[in-house]
Parts: sequence; structure tokens; C-alpha cells
Amino acid sequence: MSGTTTAAAPQGRRGSGDRAGANRWVVLVVLCVSLLLVAVDATVLHVAVPAVTEDLRPGGMELLWIVDIYPLVCASLLILFGTLGDRVGRRRVLLLGYALFGVASAVAALADNAQVLIAARALLGVGGAMIMPATLSILRQVFPDRRERAVAIGVWSAVAAVGAAVGPLLGGFLLEHFWWGSVFLINIPLMLVSLPVGRWLLPESKGDGDGPWDVAGALMAAGGLFGVVYGVKRLGGGDSPLGVATLAAGVALLVGFVRRQRRRARPLVDLSMFARPAFSTSVGCIVLAMLALVGLELIAAQYLQLVLGLSPLETGLRLLPLTLAAMAAGLAGSKLLHRFGPRVTVCSGFCLTALAVLVLTGMGGTANDVLLLTGFVLLGLGLETTLFGAYESMLSEAPPSQAGGAAAIGETSYQLGAGIGIALLGSVMNAAYAPGLSSVPGVPAADSAAAGHSLGEAYEVAARLGGAPGDALRSAAREAFVHGLHVTLLVSAGLLLLGALAALRLPRGMDCSGGGSASASASAEPGVPAPREPSRVGVDFSVR
Repeated sequence: MSGTTTAAAPQGRRGSGDRAGANRWVVLVVLCVSLLLVAVDATVLHVAVPAVTEDLRPGGMELLWIVDIYPLVCASLLILFGTLGDRVGRRRVLLLGYALFGVASAVAALADNAQVLIAARALLGVGGAMIMPATLSILRQVFPDRRERAVAIGVWSAVAAVGAAVGPLLGGFLLEHFWWGSVFLINIPLMLVSLPVGRWLLPESKGDGDGPWDVAGALMAAGGLFGVVYGVKRLGGGDSPLGVATLAAGVALLVGFVRRQRRRARPLVDLSMFARPAFSTSVGCIVLAMLALVGLELIAAQYLQLVLGLSPLETGLRLLPLTLAAMAAGLAGSKLLHRFGPRVTVCSGFCLTALAVLVLTGMGGTANDVLLLTGFVLLGLGLETTLFGAYESMLSEAPPSQAGGAAAIGETSYQLGAGIGIALLGSVMNAAYAPGLSSVPGVPAADSAAAGHSLGEAYEVAARLGGAPGDALRSAAREAFVHGLHVTLLVSAGLLLLGALAALRLPRGMDCSGGGSASASASAEPGVPAPREPSRVGVDFSVR
């Protein structure tokens, strides 16, 4: 039976699944390399925006789509491709994602106008949506033993954190030596290696493929998620009418999707997973963690560059301790989870992250290297501990046949939390920042209003005014930004403490019986004991 763990196949009939069982740590490396590319691509373009603007001359709306289309498309299609992988084969979807990601990277690197770059970034989002849930669902199958799976997920989540943080650093390095298209070309050689290696080494696995795949439901989920994420982004940017309309349409589609899944005998996503406290709480913790921190990350990057005057490369280097701390927490996470259990691990991660945020409220108009180092290290340790514990608990609660759908739900909650966090904390920041520029001596009201949009715009207005009014506006804008940063940090800390309270619903201990899947007994027939999953045997991923 596909997607199940069985004894090793007889000699002479060993397939890719058996190779995966024997070389599961090599499989983990292959999966992490592909995840690293997707995570890097989500942030590598941020530092290249000025160079892209100078070369392609995009309009304001085109520039917005160049930046936003990748995460929008990726977030929208995660459930579609995660559940498709459960139906047609997870490796098949992953390899197709590799190929599409490589082709789209080449098109993006050679784009000679904004429209081509937008289309290429959209295709990159499609490829990313194929790759991300497939890596996690294959990992779920290759590591049936929960202790080993915890180690693997720790490595996986550490790589995701590294990719997001390394993106701006790598982008800054490439832009200092090459043209902006080089930030996309780096994907191609790695994908050319990943395709044949993945085809030979990665196992093929499926869920329960009985019944037709719900195409209409998949499209409803994709449209609903696109509407919600895009609507939240527009609201965060101040476009209330379009944001509200798009958000309402997205919510309506998602409500229709949920109702459709509840009526179907073979739903696209088994919503009964949310009835398990560990699963639903883990998903909520992922949303809250990203809600509190992604918007804060963008604001912190602005602080380092616009207040402290650091270059993009110097900003990336300042954030490097956060990345190293996240890697350490991911690698140590399995031991923490086994010793203390999901409840204490995730709750402690939230509390440590809140402490880091409170430490960072000491940031002012001048650099304090010791404070920044302490805050960023604590932030990396706490955030990675939280996300690792939540992801591991969520994935262990999901039935093996729903691994792709569960992985897609986890990644979607990550993206939704990130999108809502940018809008929410961005709004808090603007509300606290703008009043500080309402009455700057010698600055006309129109210029004060323009400067209240952002710190970057305030600097442009100050440069245009010049003289004493320009200096006064620049100083007031810096002070107002630091004040807004402090308010935003306090709101973020409150959200993190709310997450710590939510984590108290997680299981106290880490159940490693039967491979660690709490769903094993739930999926068994009534009156029949659930089979124990052996921890160190071959894995049969044969396709029906």
C-alpha cells in the first residue's frame, strides 16, 4: 500500500523507496537544498529592487507586483499542490517543481522588461508551491520514527530560517559584483543537479488515491488564499477599498471551500485533523509566531539601513547572529522536544522570543552593538524553537496519507501569518510614526504629510527642503521612527505571549509509540488495534 511503512522488500526488488530508507539522511540533504533555494528566493530580490528599477523602469504598480507576485502565488497554491502530491505522487510534483523553478529562474535573469519579470516571478511561485509541501511530506514518510523525524524537522526548519536570512546577504554580495539577474541565475546549476539526484534517490509516495481529485475545491482554495493574502497586503499598504473587497472575496471562497470539503465523502483536505488539539494548536502557533515577527523583521531592516545608515550587505551581516542562533536551535530542537515535550518547548520558545523583542526596545538613534547582538541571538533561538516544535507536532498528528495536505496547511499558515503580520505591524508602525511629523518647525503641512508615509520618503522631503527645515525634519523623522519601532515591538511581544498561552493546549509529552503519529490509532478500523510503525526498517513507497 502506498504511503505506508512496511518491512524491507526482498533482495533484488529494491526500489527508490528502499534506497530512501537506507539513505534517509542523504534524502534529507537533497530536500534541504531545494528548500534552501525556495527560501532564499523569497527574500533575495529585496536588495535588488533599486537595480531592477533603474534597469527596467517599472511603474509603481509593476514594481509592487515584481516584489509581491512570488509570495502571493506560492501561498495561494500550497494546498493545491500539496494535495495533488498526495494523489499523483509527491516526488513527481517535487521534480516538476524543480524543473519549473529552473526554467523560471532563467527567464527572470534574462528579463528585459517588467512584464516578463513579473511573469517569471509568478512561475517561480508556482514552482515554490510544488517544492515546499513536497519536501515536508516526503520527510514525513522517510522518517517514520518520531525521534528521528524530530531531528530531521529540526534540520529542515533551520535550513528554512537560514534561507530567509541569507537571501538579502547573498543578494547584496551578488549586486556588488554582477548585475541584478545574477540573483536568479544561482538557482539553475543547483536545480540541474537536484533533478537527476532527486529522480534517483527520492522515494515516490502517495496517500489514499481512491475517488476523483477535487479540482473545483483546489481552485477555490487557491483563489481564496490569493484573495486573503493580497487583500491583507493592500490593507497594509493603505489601499482600503481594494483591500477590503479582495479580502472579503477571499474569505467567501475559503468558507465555500470548507463547506464543500465537509460535504464530500473523499475531501481534498481532511478537516477532521483540526479536531485534534495538537494539530489545530500547532497551526495557530505557527500563525501567531509569524504574525508577530515577519512585519517586525522588515521594520528592523529599515532601522538598520535608514536609522543606523548601514548598507544592505552590512545589514545582512548584522542579522547573521540571528541566523546562526536559529540553526543551533533547530539542530538542538529534537533533544529539547524529547526531554521537555511539545507544550514546554513551544511555550518556552514563545517566551524567549518575547524576551528578545523586549530587549530590542532598547534600540535608539545610535548603534548599540551589544544590545543588537543579544536581542538577535535570543530572537533566533526563540523563534526557531517555537516553529520547530509547532511543525513537528502538527506533522506527527497528521495521517501519513494526508502528509502532503498537512504540510501544505503548515506552509499556508506560515504564509498567512507573515502576510497578516506585515499588514498589522506595518499599520501599528505607521500609526505611531506619523503623528511625530505633524508639526515640525519650518516644514509646510503638505511636506509633513508626505514625510509621514515612511522614513525613506521623509529623507527625500528633507533633502528637497534643505537647510534648517530639512535638518529638523530628518531629525524628527528618525525620532518618530524609533518611537514607532518601540510601540511595534511591544505589540509584537503581546502577540508572542498570547502564543505562549495558546501553546499550553499542546501535549505535555512526546509520544513516540508507533512511529510517533498520533493519527495511527485514529486511522485504524474500529475494534482493530493500530499497527505499530517499526522505527528502523525499509520503507515501501511503491505507486499503485
